Amino acid sequence: MLTFEEEFYKDNLLLIAGCDEAGRGPVAGPLVVASCILPANFNDELINDSKKLTAKNREKAYELIIKNAIDFSIIIISVEEIDKDNNIYQTTKKAMMKAFSTLKIIPDLYLTDAMPLDDINNKKVISIIKGDSRAKNIAAASILAKVTRDRIMDELDKKYPEYKFIKNKGYLTKDHINALKNCGYIINIHRKSYAPIKNM
Repeated sequence: MLTFEEEFYKDNLLLIAGCDEAGRGPVAGPLVVASCILPANFNDELINDSKKLTAKNREKAYELIIKNAIDFSIIIISVEEIDKDNNIYQTTKKAMMKAFSTLKIIPDLYLTDAMPLDDINNKKVISIIKGDSRAKNIAAASILAKVTRDRIMDELDKKYPEYKFIKNKGYLTKDHINALKNCGYIINIHRKSYAPIKNM
């Protein structure tokens, strides 16, 4: 149940921003981080942990969030920036701070999915384990991030069909490993700081 925010709504903290990412683990493609503020009274069964939704329902939920959100922000971090930092945890942390800071509205409270952050705008940041299954604003952010990244990977699949990005989304699946072996080369959207790419 996505009820984490309810106790704060009762205390009149009505503007709550959630933040989540998509793409920390893959060896190819960007990292996408999103933040979102949904109305306190907005609830829909489609708003859930993005991993628990089908691709079709994620797309529906994405449009629903865009239409109903009080505010949202989507940040795309390039492969070049990921490789430059060479620390995906810190890269994600910086991206979450940016996603929150680019909101047009300053919320009453910030929530992240298992990412500790310093207070922002003198407002508290709460890091929640499995937050995308417990807080609707984090769940909404997870959907925005996941759909955005999947769309990017689907477009990259058209350019590089041999890597089957439409299926693996840049994760190191068996077909991705086979493509790397069969093609004999890595491409510009592979993360050079990630094993086994860095050794190829």
